Amino acid sequence: MSLSTARSFLSEAGYGEQELDANSALMELDKGLRSGKLGEQCEAVVLFPKLFQKYPFPILINSAFLKLADIFRLGNNFLRLCVLKVTQQSEKHLEKILNVDEFVKRVFSVIHSNDPVARAITLRMLGSLATIIPERKNAHHSVHQSLDSHDNVEVEAAIFASAFSMWSMLSAQILIPMLQHMHHNASLASSSRELLQQLVTSYPSTPMVIVTLHTFTQLAASSLIDIPKQLQLLLQYLKEDPRKAVKRLAIQDLKLLAKKAPHLWNRDNTQTLCECALSSPYNSLKLGMLSVLSTLSGTIAIKQYFNPGTGGASAPPRLTDLVKLVQECCYHSNLAVAAHGVTVLANIAISCPEKDMMQLEQDTVMGLESLLVLCSQDDSPRAQATLKTALTSLVQLLKSRPHLSQSAVEFLLCQLHLARDPSRVLMCHALAAIATQLPVLGEGMLGDLVDLYRVASHSSTDKQQELLVSLATVVFVASQSSLSAEVKTVIKQQLENVANGWTVYCIARQASRMGCHEFSSELYQSLRTRVASEHFYFWLNSLKEFSQAEQCLNGLEDGDYSAAMTAIAEALRSYQKGIASLTAASTPLSPLSYQCDFVKLRIDTLQGLSQLICTCNSLKTSPPPAIATTIALTSGNELQRCGRIAMQMRVSMDEFRSLAARYADLYQSSFDADSATLRNVELQQQSCLLVSHVIEALILDPHSASFQDYGTLGSVQTESEYERRMMSVFNHVLEEVEGLSRKHPPVSYLHTGCLCDAVIALLKVPLSFQRYFFQKLQSTSIKLALSPSPRTPTEPIPVQNNQQLTLKVEGVVQHGSTPGLFRKIQSVCLNVSSSLQSKTGGPEYKIPLDSNTNEIEQRVEPHNDYFSTQFLLNFSILGSHMVNVEASVVDESGIEWKTGPKTTVSVKSLEDPYAQQLRHNQQQQQQAQQVSCLVEFPVTVY
Repeated sequence: MSLSTARSFLSEAGYGEQELDANSALMELDKGLRSGKLGEQCEAVVLFPKLFQKYPFPILINSAFLKLADIFRLGNNFLRLCVLKVTQQSEKHLEKILNVDEFVKRVFSVIHSNDPVARAITLRMLGSLATIIPERKNAHHSVHQSLDSHDNVEVEAAIFASAFSMWSMLSAQILIPMLQHMHHNASLASSSRELLQQLVTSYPSTPMVIVTLHTFTQLAASSLIDIPKQLQLLLQYLKEDPRKAVKRLAIQDLKLLAKKAPHLWNRDNTQTLCECALSSPYNSLKLGMLSVLSTLSGTIAIKQYFNPGTGGASAPPRLTDLVKLVQECCYHSNLAVAAHGVTVLANIAISCPEKDMMQLEQDTVMGLESLLVLCSQDDSPRAQATLKTALTSLVQLLKSRPHLSQSAVEFLLCQLHLARDPSRVLMCHALAAIATQLPVLGEGMLGDLVDLYRVASHSSTDKQQELLVSLATVVFVASQSSLSAEVKTVIKQQLENVANGWTVYCIARQASRMGCHEFSSELYQSLRTRVASEHFYFWLNSLKEFSQAEQCLNGLEDGDYSAAMTAIAEALRSYQKGIASLTAASTPLSPLSYQCDFVKLRIDTLQGLSQLICTCNSLKTSPPPAIATTIALTSGNELQRCGRIAMQMRVSMDEFRSLAARYADLYQSSFDADSATLRNVELQQQSCLLVSHVIEALILDPHSASFQDYGTLGSVQTESEYERRMMSVFNHVLEEVEGLSRKHPPVSYLHTGCLCDAVIALLKVPLSFQRYFFQKLQSTSIKLALSPSPRTPTEPIPVQNNQQLTLKVEGVVQHGSTPGLFRKIQSVCLNVSSSLQSKTGGPEYKIPLDSNTNEIEQRVEPHNDYFSTQFLLNFSILGSHMVNVEASVVDESGIEWKTGPKTTVSVKSLEDPYAQQLRHNQQQQQQAQQVSCLVEFPVTVY
């Protein structure tokens, strides 16, 4: 019987035709499967669905599928595709397979093939068999692994398998979250989104909807193009789905998208969210929706809500659902809801300057004040968190609306007398921030603060001690670096009565930060004998000397250059004493490297400024000679008109540029510093650059000097009193120099006087010692290990000159108690370089310059704070080489920080033994030839 016979009896039998039994039909198809012709094999495979339809017996179906599994395992990809189609067409008969383990074993063996198409067909086969293998871990693992494949066909097959394997909740939990990573290209992201859309519609159970929706959101956040659609989908579930778990998941994902892409939220999205919040009877859900609105209110989304653009009528702000919602929530019984309400209302008042904003501002201030009164009388953590949120919103509002500041400050000062101690600390922080933004308010609040300080503390509890520090900080900010005798007396009395040593140190530290150096020097002086370690003694002594040095510069007056020279000399004397104490205070565990570098730079800067004043005075003591003009015309150098002062000014300009470069190096090495400390270092660098630019603009090259790069200094938003005063000095100096350089040619007493006035103006600003000088809140260090490593530190690593050395660099990133507080490590940059130390004897070859040294750089991303990479180094020149390995880190913004460490290893390049033997043989042969030549042609001596 042939295959055509089998085809005929599997079809509908005609009248009078004899039907064959199932075994005969299966035998005929089996003959076709074992045929040597591909066409007959394929024809036999495609006839199996008819066999199952005509004879749906479990024994026959089990035997038939086992035979198909053998064909799938041993055949080519076309046969596998035919078997896949048969399996998909016979889906209702799969449950009749009795030998499931054997069937899956034969099919699964193809997943280990090197052919990605074969693996893709196998994945689709596994997906089609999901009804009978829902809990097979090896199948789940294969699908999970294939989702990371580089072959698009295999990835699409894995996505297909994921869709058809959702019969198991376990597989759903494992496979669906993997789809969030399918955003390598637009088509892959689109197909993944379509699959997720089918899943969330087909499987409406709560766990499946939660997993699928969250994966949906992660995929949209990574691909970016589908965020508007995802917002609509989440808002639809939030509005229509009655399950609280689904609503909470929708709120969580909405907040994620609010942080990721607030600019993609249109007015309809925000309006829908407001309507849901207004209609929700549950405080927990309302709190979540308000947190989303709080995130959006500080972004451009709030402006898009009130200004929908062309075609949309913008309603007055007070009539919108958003304002109605937050006004209602400002006085909610739940403190967290009220905190979000006042935050959104304050951000609306900041972002939307409209005609009727006056009433909205008043509503915002009333809501903030009522919440502040309520929370200031409660010591619970929830109330304190709410109070901190409300005070932050108040400070931001006053920064944008300064005309509200006076009444707000009076309200806070009144509440300070009535509030609890934890609330007083937070209010002091807010008052310090307000006084920093608006220095004119400082003098008005100083009297109330001093009166409050007299009665502030009656015990030595921790909160009372913290309150003393916070109040003193506000007093320092309000005094603007000039404390009166009365204020000093009041603070000292309180410190003597109830303050402990740590509180005194914190207040002295704040005084150094705010520029009150005379007061801080007295406090450091009193603390020196109250410590139990000599390292602490030297640390406090160095701080006292630094404060005294800066105090010497506070009394400078404009135009008194000799007094300035004397003050700088006294300051340098104290700084030299301080740096000696600071060096003695350092330990191996606390090397104080930043502090030493900063102080050394300050000393060099003062010395440079002193030398600049001396150079300016040299115009009086050593003016240009009478023939200076003739020398300038003869040589063609206009600077010869100025005499010897020109060369001295050039040296001074180069010195200040070098100081600016050193400040830049200090900035790059301070990865763990806070932003205020980095800004302080940047200001020191800018002051050095300013001095060098003024020297160039006034004396060395007045014609080509440009002031356009410094034109935006006045518009920079300052964050501290020290920064504001420094920027003011920068602008004033630039204006004076620009006006003088246009009116008078160099060099005259006007030019040197302008330079000296600029120096005095810079010195009159009290130096601010920022937080990183005293305290390191973030600690990050890297430890490197090199292999191969020498047995002893002095022993070099031997390597043959015709081979390359494989240098493996391993490292561990170590963190302190608060990792990533200011910035996080994105990658580690490793730079490997080598240099020839000494050259040994050997053959002289013409070696390319590229092979003389090694200079390689690699970036490695640490995993669980561990990284490893390898370098191939070439040492073709015989001798001793020094290999330097330097590590630096790259943060999330792409900025590189020179954190170190630097490690060196010595390498000795040796000659290849085989080449050495050949060279010796050649030398022996040459010597033998010379001897034979002497024998054949003897030299005759006459």
